[in-house]
Amino acid sequence: MPAPRTVLLTGAAGGLGTLMRGLLPQYGYELRLFDVRPIEDAPESVVADLADKEALREAVRGVDAVLHLAGISLEAPFEKILRANIEGTYNLYEAARQEGVRRVVFASSNHAVGFTPAPRDGAPLIPIDTPRRPDTFYGLSKSFGEDLAQFYWDKHGLETVSVRIGSCFAEPTNVRMLSVWMSPADGARLFHAALTAEDVGHTVVYGSSANTRLWWDLSTARALGYEPQDDSEPFAEKLIAEQGELDPENPAHTHLGGPFVSDPPIWPY
Repeated sequence: MPAPRTVLLTGAAGGLGTLMRGLLPQYGYELRLFDVRPIEDAPESVVADLADKEALREAVRGVDAVLHLAGISLEAPFEKILRANIEGTYNLYEAARQEGVRRVVFASSNHAVGFTPAPRDGAPLIPIDTPRRPDTFYGLSKSFGEDLAQFYWDKHGLETVSVRIGSCFAEPTNVRMLSVWMSPADGARLFHAALTAEDVGHTVVYGSSANTRLWWDLSTARALGYEPQDDSEPFAEKLIAEQGELDPENPAHTHLGGPFVSDPPIWPY
């Protein structure tokens, strides 16, 4: 696929959206920004809710692709998840279909497979086709998003790369994150690959750096042209000294979803 010139970035005011606002332009993208919250340094951004179908359709009009990061990113009551992540993602796909957008990159999550046991003692990496086992209503909404993406490809020919993002921060903050961390620079590399790879249909990939302690198989991401450059291992000694090794008796340490399987963080809004 030729490199898109204009990309709609939903969720542009969020943590990951803010990182990508700074990193993706170096790949030649012109970003059109969309968020329910105003972005101080981007007065031209679209300030609207995913429930606003007219605003969404106007936002996608004329763009080459969409990077869909918007929505609730923690656990919340089902009614909130339904509105933001399920109905909101449907609204985004409908707007893209109506306006002839051919490619979406969807921010799925490791929490779509959160109850999957983490590999131990040299066990094989978790494949991308492992059965989905969402750990929260949030994870359930990401499972829905992957199915929605498959439907829009099969029914309407709208391509999607669904990225099961691990933890994208400047550096990992706990020992579990050493296995699922994606550096912001690698995040931009992966999203760029997802936006430009040929003939993706609906492709699901795991989103992380090439971590020494990696839990999952990055082969479908690499097949897009993604070449991760970073590894969480330089942070390991300090984190393990402060927090200890993962506890095999702690469900938050033995499942992909981490604390989402036992005591999920709650969306504050």
